[in-house]
Amino acid sequence: MELKKDSNAVSIDMLLIVHSEKRRAAQGAHSDRPADPGAPPQRRGGLQGVGNGIRRWQKLEGNDLCGTQLTVEVHARDAMPQLFKKFSLAKRLQVDKNGNTRPRQPGGKDTHAYPWDRSSLKSMSLDLRQFEKLDTYASQVTVKSGLEELVSDLLQEAHSDLEIVRAIWIWICHHIEYDIEAAQEKDRQAFKPTAILQTQKTNCDGYAGLFERMCRIAGVQCVTVPGYSKGFGYQLGQSFSGEFDHAWNAVFLEGRWHLVDSTWGSGLVDSSTSKFTFLYNEFYFLTHPALFIEDHFPDNKNWQLLKPPQSLRQFENSMYHKSEFYNKGMLSAQPQTSIIKTVNGKATVTIESCAPTLFMFMLNGKQEHGLLSLRKNGMKLDVYPPTAGTHKLQIFAKGNSEIYSSVLEYTLKCHCADMDVRLPAELHQPVGPSWFSEQMGITKPSHPEPVIYTSDGRCSVSFGVEEGISVLASLHGDDGPVTEETQRRYIFQLHREKRTELKVQLPHAGKFALKIFVKKRQEPGNYLFVFNYLICCTNTKVNWPVFPESFGNWGVDNELLEPLSGVLPANRNVPFKLKLHGVAKALVKGQDTWPLTLSPEGYWEGSCSTAGCREVYVMVLENANHSFYSYILKYQVNAQ
Repeated sequence: MELKKDSNAVSIDMLLIVHSEKRRAAQGAHSDRPADPGAPPQRRGGLQGVGNGIRRWQKLEGNDLCGTQLTVEVHARDAMPQLFKKFSLAKRLQVDKNGNTRPRQPGGKDTHAYPWDRSSLKSMSLDLRQFEKLDTYASQVTVKSGLEELVSDLLQEAHSDLEIVRAIWIWICHHIEYDIEAAQEKDRQAFKPTAILQTQKTNCDGYAGLFERMCRIAGVQCVTVPGYSKGFGYQLGQSFSGEFDHAWNAVFLEGRWHLVDSTWGSGLVDSSTSKFTFLYNEFYFLTHPALFIEDHFPDNKNWQLLKPPQSLRQFENSMYHKSEFYNKGMLSAQPQTSIIKTVNGKATVTIESCAPTLFMFMLNGKQEHGLLSLRKNGMKLDVYPPTAGTHKLQIFAKGNSEIYSSVLEYTLKCHCADMDVRLPAELHQPVGPSWFSEQMGITKPSHPEPVIYTSDGRCSVSFGVEEGISVLASLHGDDGPVTEETQRRYIFQLHREKRTELKVQLPHAGKFALKIFVKKRQEPGNYLFVFNYLICCTNTKVNWPVFPESFGNWGVDNELLEPLSGVLPANRNVPFKLKLHGVAKALVKGQDTWPLTLSPEGYWEGSCSTAGCREVYVMVLENANHSFYSYILKYQVNAQ
């Protein structure tokens, strides 16, 4: 057939492609329940192309049409027809015994092995960088009129079935808000695509129905899958029965079925305020089925796309790893059950990650009663519940972002608490040196383990310090409020050949947190916490005094050999021995002044009488041409 537009018009062939489809009884109606995997597809649009291929989609007028739909492709006489090459439904749809087209049911080639083989978070090989331009475009497309025109606009930058599905997914995740009120009231009108486009709100049924409708308009096989989910309101260990609480989609790409959940890809509901927040989650786009089954259980086991499929009991009892667990690079966690029974008042959790990761935990909402140590590829956490009973344990990971996200939750069942384990409230996370402390400039620690045991209440900790890094340390117990200065006076800091030594004296027996902070000398701001040690001493006779107070002129490379106690006995001659750098003279000032002399070994030595004084100072003269002495150390003298 030829068409002539004017005298300059070229003759073209018109290929007529007729596709018969039995329509649903009520054309235009959208089911208010998730679609059955075998339900016939609803088609609302056709293709109209001019030139070498398909240019755009055009809406078919008349919602009451039944029976035959006509799809027309117009192309130049010398061009090959592109319709079946690009959007052939013949290869995608099966025909049932009544002549109705329906999606192919999942089979053996759609399944993936269970458990997860750690190969990928996705069910097909993807480089997400390839979607950057498309994602930006799709997220900015706005609704102009109806659904068909919206799909048409999205397809302008989509050139394959995968890109079509991606564009639809991105648009829904960035424009459709979860309607909590409609979900609670089960407002079926809110689930219809026309209503969703107007309000840009819906619930999971609406998300899934909209995704399916848009895919089918675009010529991509898609079905809605109903089932149970471990989503908003889920409680660890709960059972599932009765009405399904969620719906998602399966989409057919590159010869296999794949799973998506645009509801959970769009954002989350705050459990405390019940408000929805847009927060895009890539995890639920073409998720690997062995990971998808952790929080999605379909009504039909075939839609698990797993070999072997999991039972409902397995789904209920399996460990629930939140999507952020995998988004943050976690691989596995032990134990693999959500309920942990303590052994001798202790529970241990380990996580394996694919890269160094920062973690933190909360027990009953507080960062207490646990020892969390970092490893190069994960972490280990020992938790000691303070009382018998049930406790909530949450674990958070930081990953590449600046925000800690909840990745795991456990319920701890403690039959009997270990009353001998009482960790200091100021014991922060992490405990012990790790890759992170090395990254912050602290290397080769003398004590690589997080816990230090001392029988006499004293210990010495040393580590390398990178050039330009300043170190600050403080000691914390649970014996009531103490000043920041007192917390530091039980530690005396020495520097020797690029290593820092911390001499620690405990005021009494017990458990103490030795906290380590660092700061770049040339940069403004506060010291940053890096890690802490747990120091344990059971000797009840321990009663060490504080170290002497040091002042700003105490050089970083100075060394104090004696006296180390910051409290001197009264009416005694006390020997002094120090290594001081860059000073011309040194003296000790009590009731009188006592000069120190420089020995051949490089130490300033001498003695001082504490008679008649309450304080003793070590003073230095830095320039021989000056007469001004600076205070560097201060001692207290015991009252008589």
